[in-house]
Amino acid sequence: MAQQTTQGIRLIVGLGNPGKEYAGTRHNVGFAVVERLLGKLPKSFERFHGYTSYYWSGNYAGSKLFVQMPQTYMNLSGEAVMPLAKANGITPEEILVIYDDMDLPLGKLRIRNNGGPGGHNGMKSIIAALNTEKFARMRIGIGRGATGAGMADYVLSAMTPEEQTVFDRTADGASDAVILALRRGLGMAANRYNGEDFGVSEEEKTEKQVHTKITIQHLEVQA
Repeated sequence: MAQQTTQGIRLIVGLGNPGKEYAGTRHNVGFAVVERLLGKLPKSFERFHGYTSYYWSGNYAGSKLFVQMPQTYMNLSGEAVMPLAKANGITPEEILVIYDDMDLPLGKLRIRNNGGPGGHNGMKSIIAALNTEKFARMRIGIGRGATGAGMADYVLSAMTPEEQTVFDRTADGASDAVILALRRGLGMAANRYNGEDFGVSEEEKTEKQVHTKITIQHLEVQA
């Protein structure tokens, strides 16, 4: 039997900029995570174009769920989120926003129940439109790049192949975290994924565990 949602998430929003010129850039990681999530949700989810966005609607874990990708450009994201939420009776506490964060290194994510915009223009717009900071968010780390690089140039540029490999693991983990949040609550998802480092591959984790075990065994023999 499907488990009911425990935190009442009814709208998941991935932030980014529309247009081919922005596809695959660091500022569009919110879009990328939502795309990964949609691949894991039931095929019965239906796509719509409205509220200056693309959005999907369907049933998941016993509740009606909306997934949205605003097409307003980043600094006007609130103009897409607020009308969709209002039209469907969704409160700010029932919204989860996924977006890029330069203050987190690539390979990390953070889930929180609320908080400020942290200098992110998309979050500033949503906070202004909803008139509250009390909505959940998932920050996806993109790092700050080379010292001296302009912020706008950095976030609007594509990742290197090596960075893309790390981000692919992060996006997959982030989408799993959303599924867990829908089924078991944000708290459990945060406990499970906030400490995860997707910058380290599973092979590297296994090698490190083996090395640690050998080191401990060597120290025990010496003792």
